[in-house]
Amino acid sequence: MIHSFDNDYAEGAHPRILAALQETNLEQTPGYTFDAHSEHARKLIRAQAACPDARVEFVVGGTQANSLVVAAALRPHEAVIAAQTGHVSVHETGSIEATGHKVVTAYSEDGVLTAEAAQAAFSANTTCHMVKPRLLYISDSTETGTIYTKADLVALRMFADEHDLLLFLDGARMAVALTAPGNDLELRDIARLCDVFTIGGTKNGMLFGECIVITNPALQGDFNYLMKQRGALLAKGRLLGIQYETMFTGDLYWDLGAHANAMAARLREGLVARGVRLYGNSPTNQQFIVATPELAQQLEEEFYSERFATAEDGSPVMRLVTSWATQPEAVDELLAWLDER
Repeated sequence: MIHSFDNDYAEGAHPRILAALQETNLEQTPGYTFDAHSEHARKLIRAQAACPDARVEFVVGGTQANSLVVAAALRPHEAVIAAQTGHVSVHETGSIEATGHKVVTAYSEDGVLTAEAAQAAFSANTTCHMVKPRLLYISDSTETGTIYTKADLVALRMFADEHDLLLFLDGARMAVALTAPGNDLELRDIARLCDVFTIGGTKNGMLFGECIVITNPALQGDFNYLMKQRGALLAKGRLLGIQYETMFTGDLYWDLGAHANAMAARLREGLVARGVRLYGNSPTNQQFIVATPELAQQLEEEFYSERFATAEDGSPVMRLVTSWATQPEAVDELLAWLDER
């Protein structure tokens, strides 16, 4: 069977997740994440993030989480600032706009939103004839596989405080970001510096699930009302709670992210050794290569690789993604396949 390098959620779930769901399958519990497993998961996450007063909620998917946070945080005339590559800008079918809010994009060369870029976007929207920026959206890791440093996050926090903005970190790929080479952030830093953030499960070994952590008390009230209204309050909510409980009992969540990064490093080293031209400098599980049109088509057909962008010379840029389940043999198979081309 050919291994797919298309994304990091192609597999079902880590065996420990499936075992936990099986072991608790016949339990009768309250619904809507009001069960003991979900409460335990909340306790574990609050402890690891060192934010005992945070509101912790579980939803099914990342787009749902992002649109919920924005809808809860903004008044009708307010807007989001995001990098032009940000997930809410390009990969969520206008879900933010569907909530009645605009995404104001700021240019970023590597996917990281800087305070300087945010300032430029903010300064371009200054009167009542325009939307009013109110929330900074970032993701760690970014859509280009890059990561934020503590200095980056501190600078954004200072900018947000100076301009009365909220800071929201999309952590759909937090596990690979916080275990990547060069990372100096911990979960408690994110909790301290952000008003709200998510901890992704779908892309890190869970069947499905995203965790919303709200540290700003002003955003915590009535959040479950909004969840219910928008179809995000899952009746069998314990299926989310059990998965997060399993992930944060011990280091499973971080171990899976570290494994995905290790497989990406193995892939990257092999690509460099073969003279393959890399696109960008991702330390995480998304790697990007510049390919010929012929190679791009073959990668799509043989390894389900995705066309990500177009290089300056017009060549297709292909994305290769490793996951918690990628094995060294799969990476070596891809590299051997390239040797034959």
